[in-house]
Amino acid sequence: MPELPEVEAARRAIEENCLGKKIKRVIIADDNKVIHGISPSDFQTSILGKTIISARRKGKNLWLELDSPPFPSFQFGMAGAIYIKGVAVTKYKRSAVKDSEEWPSKYSKFFVELDDGLELSFTDKRRFAKVRLLANPTSVSPISELGPDALLEPMTVDEFAESLAKKKITIKPLLLDQGYISGIGNWIADEVLYQARIHPLQTASSLSKEQCEALHTSIKEVIEKAVEVDADSSQFPSNWIFHNREKKPGKAFVDGKKIDFITAGGRTTAYVPELQKLYGKDAEKAAKVRPAKRGVKPKEDDGDGEEDEQETEKEDESAKSKKGQKPRGGRGKKPASKTKTEESDDDGDDSEAEEEVVKPKGRGTKPAIKRKSEEKATSQAGKKPKGRKS
Repeated sequence: MPELPEVEAARRAIEENCLGKKIKRVIIADDNKVIHGISPSDFQTSILGKTIISARRKGKNLWLELDSPPFPSFQFGMAGAIYIKGVAVTKYKRSAVKDSEEWPSKYSKFFVELDDGLELSFTDKRRFAKVRLLANPTSVSPISELGPDALLEPMTVDEFAESLAKKKITIKPLLLDQGYISGIGNWIADEVLYQARIHPLQTASSLSKEQCEALHTSIKEVIEKAVEVDADSSQFPSNWIFHNREKKPGKAFVDGKKIDFITAGGRTTAYVPELQKLYGKDAEKAAKVRPAKRGVKPKEDDGDGEEDEQETEKEDESAKSKKGQKPRGGRGKKPASKTKTEESDDDGDDSEAEEEVVKPKGRGTKPAIKRKSEEKATSQAGKKPKGRKS
């Protein structure tokens, strides 16, 4: 799933190449699963001839500000991606459309040609994205329901610690809750917890002051670094767990330490048991749980299936539950633990597929929908750490 850095890279590419240019041609896919609440013809008529003034983002959502409303808004889902013909834009690995493929891609949902000939397309191979046309994107769901943006509106360390102290759920699902903090997805959550040396299943309210500070720092550093390199994962630091989180059990290591895989908040989760230990009541609880068979990694997903759609919907719903409450102070109803597994946004293969045909309006042919599921969890116990370790 594209997360904050990938969406921010797309936003910057639009700002650098498209501002001040008029839309002279529009093609909107005839796909009411992605094109939300408006017909392709009405969408096209509403933005034709408009000028792009700016590109804006909150969390994993992007919208184009035109010289007059309404504005196109993009919720990237599991595999949404922005392409600008002739311009390098970071591509999420499962979103990538090959340069050799037709243009605009058969997976294009939103295509515009600008008055200088530049062409921009939003594609979605998996059809879990949402493209909307909104008079004021920030005033309606999903954007109006999001918590503070992890990059643009960070909590202070004291606000963060105070907020965590009131959360009685485990830390990984809390970080994924877009109504709490917007922009953090599965790979960022795994990375920041690893860097802070915190177990994904540790209860948020049980974290020490030192751990809260370490996690606050790691969120800032990981997101800022990923944004700095335009989400180009080849430039991520070599000591990030990111580079090894897709390897098979027994073959996944970071800095010589073994990576294990569990399910946390319904998501496949990579962590290092040697460094990220459960403690206190969480450790006692884990000790009573029958361990899963060793050496077996939870079945990874490829961002293709039914649960991907549920993930996008749950992001919206979890954010809606925060409406009218202040996320900065940690107030508000705690996000519900997910009882049904959801597909991870970072793993799997495309070998098993259930295809669904959708014919885009104008150009393109059918995109494929593939369905898979994941399950399995293990846990690790140990002594209470004091915070970040080197």
